[in-house]
Amino acid sequence: MSRYTGPKARVSRRLGVNIWGTAGETKALDRRPYPPGEHGRTRRRSQNSDYLEQLQEKQKARFTYGMTEKQFRNTYTEAARQKGVTGEILLRLLELRLDNVVYRAGWGATRPQARQFVNHGHINVNGRRVDIPSYRARKGDVIELRTQSREMVTIRWNLDVLDRAAPMWLEQGENKEQVTVREIPTREQIEIPVREQLIVELYSK
Repeated sequence: MSRYTGPKARVSRRLGVNIWGTAGETKALDRRPYPPGEHGRTRRRSQNSDYLEQLQEKQKARFTYGMTEKQFRNTYTEAARQKGVTGEILLRLLELRLDNVVYRAGWGATRPQARQFVNHGHINVNGRRVDIPSYRARKGDVIELRTQSREMVTIRWNLDVLDRAAPMWLEQGENKEQVTVREIPTREQIEIPVREQLIVELYSK
């Protein structure tokens, strides 16, 4: 499945937020806190452009979860068919992607790295290997690192040095090598700087 492989710092500078959470993006935003391009410093954009704000919020969410436009649009369509607040349902569906769960569990330093772990077959779901990053976890699913993957240097570094705590909707085992989806995440538990209502407005036109 295709994914964005271009310059990450350019995307983060264009959207004004560290999308992938890398040190390079942080440095780029600190050194050049303006959009990329020859006229980035002096570029004037209408502060009253609703479309621009809506598009940027959609791009933030799409790049954050590493999805193509078609994948993102299909997820939105699925969210819109369900009862409830469409924007919140959309974020829940995105948050329950397997690559995101691996990231939230602290096994991957970034979502792209977590996606790679899934693609390479390092993850079990309910005792079976799953190598599809877009696989959607459900309440009660037990997700764990495969036995032969638990001593990988990168994973051990992420667990022992980064030591990132899992969110409340994931129940983490004592050895941090297994998590259980305790509940479907609420909006308050999804910590991404996105105004989802603007995404709904964009796709509702």
